[in-house]
Amino acid sequence: MNGDALVKHAHQFALELPFTEQTWPFGPEYDVYRVGGKIFMIAMTLRGKPLINLKADPQKALLHQEIYKSIEPGYHMNKKHWITVYGGDDISPELVEDLITNSWHKVVDKLPKRDQKRLRPQ
Repeated sequence: MNGDALVKHAHQFALELPFTEQTWPFGPEYDVYRVGGKIFMIAMTLRGKPLINLKADPQKALLHQEIYKSIEPGYHMNKKHWITVYGGDDISPELVEDLITNSWHKVVDKLPKRDQKRLRPQ
């Protein structure tokens, strides 16, 4: 999956998740995706390379970085809790969807219980 396809697929999939909103708090070149007011994904282009930043469990983040050459520590984010995904032959649409879903849930898990109940479909 190349970088443009990665960002396009990530955009479409992220907006399908419940209560996701797309914002541009850092300018028009950064597509920011939030749930419950908290960021779970950022899509941008860095030095001509499209990428997405996602929240990740620290241990899973390290594992993904070992397995996939197109996944690195989060660019301009906390390297322990964020990953950056670039386009590459090792990145599949299913992997992108899994990483985005995990990021969404990681953010919702940190919200107050009443918000979690409202945001998660039963």
